[in-house]
Amino acid sequence: MSREMCFAGVEELLSHYASGKWTPLQVTEAMLDRIEALDGQLNAFVFVDREGALEQAKASTQRWKDGEAGGHLDGVPVAVKDVMYMKGFPTAYGSNVLAPDTPNEVDSPCVARLREAGCVLIGKTTTPEIGWKGITDCPHTGITRNPWNTERTPGGSSGGSTAAVAAGMVTLATASDGGGSIRIPAGFSGLCGLKPTFGLVPAWPPSTFGALSHVGGVGRTVEDCAHMMTVISKPDALDPASIPSGGLPFHTLLEGGVSGLKIAYSPTLGGHPVAPDVAASVKSAVDWFADNGAQVHEFEPDMDKVTWAFHVIWTTAAAWRLRDLSEEERAQVDPGLIEISDQGAAHPVTDYHQALAVRNDLRMRMCEVFEDIDLMLTPTLPIGAFEAGYNRPRSGEQGSDWETWTPFTYPFNLTQQPAMTVPCGLTDDGMPIGLQIIGWRGDDALIMQAAHAFDRSRDWTFPEL
Repeated sequence: MSREMCFAGVEELLSHYASGKWTPLQVTEAMLDRIEALDGQLNAFVFVDREGALEQAKASTQRWKDGEAGGHLDGVPVAVKDVMYMKGFPTAYGSNVLAPDTPNEVDSPCVARLREAGCVLIGKTTTPEIGWKGITDCPHTGITRNPWNTERTPGGSSGGSTAAVAAGMVTLATASDGGGSIRIPAGFSGLCGLKPTFGLVPAWPPSTFGALSHVGGVGRTVEDCAHMMTVISKPDALDPASIPSGGLPFHTLLEGGVSGLKIAYSPTLGGHPVAPDVAASVKSAVDWFADNGAQVHEFEPDMDKVTWAFHVIWTTAAAWRLRDLSEEERAQVDPGLIEISDQGAAHPVTDYHQALAVRNDLRMRMCEVFEDIDLMLTPTLPIGAFEAGYNRPRSGEQGSDWETWTPFTYPFNLTQQPAMTVPCGLTDDGMPIGLQIIGWRGDDALIMQAAHAFDRSRDWTFPEL
């Protein structure tokens, strides 16, 4: 029964709360027990607020008993990525030196919306230092591991959030994405994860990586992600870039399928190599779209200088963030973050402005592409999850260039488009493979509609631990 509770989706939980079959307190206790049993293997949590979670769950249970449950996610257990504020607790950003060890006095906007919706906030999840890379380890908390195989990475930077959801330790988790940090770990962990249109979910405090970084969440199904988006996609004055027209009931906009949609399939996104097992699984998923009425054609966009431009913008932001550290403090920072900070500090201002020009050119080209299509499909990642504790899939090497194995994700941070990953198969050694679905800005509901149709067509089981 406890595993059934821990892996139930949002609608199943709410249905059982309404009928009295389960209570939020029972579900929260089951998940807290699961965290206690498994997090020693996974290291998904920075801390767990057991006492606070139980108090929230008791209050939710009473509301359901009294017929007064009003919040959209009343009693649903959620974890918060440790780059967002959760009132009463510190935010470490995965660092020993880059954040004060003092409790936050307020919630970040997305956390405040979840609290208002009645969610049970379980605790905060691990991240690499300031979310700088595509895996999850840091000096502050160590190495986070993948529930599918604890020798492998869950990806990053939202790796703690994805590990927690994939292991059944929470139903939903917040996440952020500056270059793939929602889609990379969701893809490696067999989850659904949406990087929304920039500004659709308010971001505060601002990310080090500025207008590259989007706020969203992860779940085990598209439907669960849509419920979360219904709650967190409301504008907030704390973020001047938040979209005033947010707050759509995304969970009611999932039906409609894919028939008639015009879809461009890009198997390599301009020539990037993809592992054969990944390519085959993604192609099978693309064939499903065609078989179900979508008009699919193959397309490879011009991605000239995109990797270079992203690297310049990313590393320059890191240099700014570390600019005032003493030598003693720098010695406590992830060496890879120091490396990219030094690279960023060496870029002349002309390089930075050229990178912005490349970004603008890519946005214009994508605008032209999406005049003729509804959605684009690519692999989420060109490989399966590799060994935990390494920045790239070459054992023994710990270089900073995580962008080399994530070429399908960061271009759409440059363009600020919405993009979602949904599981589409397993690698030859049994690790999840993700299909990425990209839309034009504002087409988040259409992405989730298509992803939901595909998601329901598959039989997906999470591993026993």
